[in-house]
Amino acid sequence: MPALMVQGAGSNVGKSMLVAGLCRAALRRGLSVAPFKPQNMSNNAAVTVDGGEIGRAQALQALASGRDPVVDMNPVLLKPETETGSQVIVQGRRVATVRARDYAALKPSLMAPVMQSFARLKSQVDLVLIEGAGSPAEVNLRAGDIANMGFARAADVPVLLVGDIDRGGVIAQIVGTQAVLEAGDAAMIAGFAINKFRGDPRLFDEGYALIEQRTGWRGFGVIPWFAHAHALPAEDALDLRHASRGGALKVVCLILSRIANFDDLDPLAAEPSVDLVLLRAGQAIPGDADVVIIPGTKSTRGDLAYLRAQGWDIDLAAHVRRGGHVFGICGGFQMLGRTIADPDGIEGPAGTSDGLGHLDVATIMTADKRLARVTGVRNGIPFAGYEIHIGMTEGPDRLRPFARVDGRPEGATSVDGRISGSYLHGMFAHDTFRAAWLSGFGATGTARYGAGVEDALNALADHLEDHMDIPGLLSLAR
Repeated sequence: MPALMVQGAGSNVGKSMLVAGLCRAALRRGLSVAPFKPQNMSNNAAVTVDGGEIGRAQALQALASGRDPVVDMNPVLLKPETETGSQVIVQGRRVATVRARDYAALKPSLMAPVMQSFARLKSQVDLVLIEGAGSPAEVNLRAGDIANMGFARAADVPVLLVGDIDRGGVIAQIVGTQAVLEAGDAAMIAGFAINKFRGDPRLFDEGYALIEQRTGWRGFGVIPWFAHAHALPAEDALDLRHASRGGALKVVCLILSRIANFDDLDPLAAEPSVDLVLLRAGQAIPGDADVVIIPGTKSTRGDLAYLRAQGWDIDLAAHVRRGGHVFGICGGFQMLGRTIADPDGIEGPAGTSDGLGHLDVATIMTADKRLARVTGVRNGIPFAGYEIHIGMTEGPDRLRPFARVDGRPEGATSVDGRISGSYLHGMFAHDTFRAAWLSGFGATGTARYGAGVEDALNALADHLEDHMDIPGLLSLAR
């Protein structure tokens, strides 16, 4: 079946969003389509219907394609745990934790599962739209590459190269990429597109023609800045921004150094009643905060030390003394307890850390990782969510669970009810649940989050139809 790959002249040029928009555009043309990313690096993951995990961006692209997410859509996922090491997920399952310098030796063995997953997807749909990672211009990483040109050549897939004009120097991005590529890799590029243009795109006509002249590549469009991008889940924690809508309820989320599954915050950011403050390093927890959220993290003990280094533990204790509420999600739930033990060094150096002590529970890390889509009930409100964590948490406050999941108690709540924690992700995406949770703080939930994401995907497809040669792109696929 035909396939087309979108690569970037740099990181964060908008590849994920473009692939999502192209998936929706192809779907609306009556094609069965699936997204594919050979290798992703992100701590923002989704649990698939076949019981594994993939990058959250590929789950969004699956939604745009009208398909359930499966592990074959992102066969290799790297989840950074430290500055120099990452957990390696292959076809949905953890296989190793390696240092960056050792990953190069592992890469050649990963091409086989990548090609296996790609072949399965190809057999199921009319079109596969593929997203590269980083940039093919990083020729120092070309040996053993599975993410960009290494994959494109192995799979014989044509490439659309995308440049980001918003960061400047887009002519050099595109022309320079061709200049550093080996001839066989450069031959895989069938055309280019310019993304994130602000203002009148016709002002770039001369530059566009210059790129075509210098490279010999066909241009497929200049894409203006997409104003509704904020309505789609962000892939990178660097994209998280203060999301104040002037709401009366101030919800403060601590942006940890290894924050994971941060799309939990997106539905709250969409609520007019909520002033969502994303707190960065060096900032104090505001004294007028109503609720503080400690989010998920890929490194619980490491980020607990990071939290303390910011003085947030002291701020949090003061917040609790003032009568404030605290909610911990996944790793944030573990931090709220008395201790976190990692005797086998699964997430880092072996040892035990004192927790924040706001919940009477204790956590022990285990090698088994729980990956599950679940259904739950809280205060009579049913919802769906997912678990993606290692570790087991037990203690007296578990007698007051946050919710019941598949009939069992889940999470924990303090005696006074103001501190709670849960391993569940994704529950805020459910409008009824979110409205009920907000009502507990005197706020009203009115947003239609899922419908808003669908509207944004349709608007993105319209946007690309207006500014790209979609029929020409689809004719490239082979």
